[in-house]
Amino acid sequence: MTVTTDLTDRYGAPSRWGRPATVTLAVVLAVVGLGWLGWTVWFHTTPAVTSDLVSFEVTSDHEMQARLDVRLGDDDVEASCRLRAFAEDHTPVGEKVFTPVGGTNEVVIRTERRATTVEKLGCTADGQPRPR
Repeated sequence: MTVTTDLTDRYGAPSRWGRPATVTLAVVLAVVGLGWLGWTVWFHTTPAVTSDLVSFEVTSDHEMQARLDVRLGDDDVEASCRLRAFAEDHTPVGEKVFTPVGGTNEVVIRTERRATTVEKLGCTADGQPRPR
């Protein structure tokens, strides 16, 4: 004997709004996620200030001169840049924090003893936690 069972009698009929609601929720979440991703990419690729160490020169046993190119996103950006001088044994012997202007900045770094190199630690502005 064969018994035919209608699944809708046994489990109930699926709701009419279930699938469209699931698709709508997935689309909304995808749009929000892609919007956040786009904003994150834009925010991290357009910093308020960026800089490049162009050159440095040892001018005496207690002084170095460095040349830093700084690009400010806006004219009213208040930035802060940091350079560090190292001796031959890789010991930090001097550090300079300064407020740059847009363009080339000539900076004099006072050192404890003769330095051999300068490291650009980067420049930051308000709302820019990562030095560039």
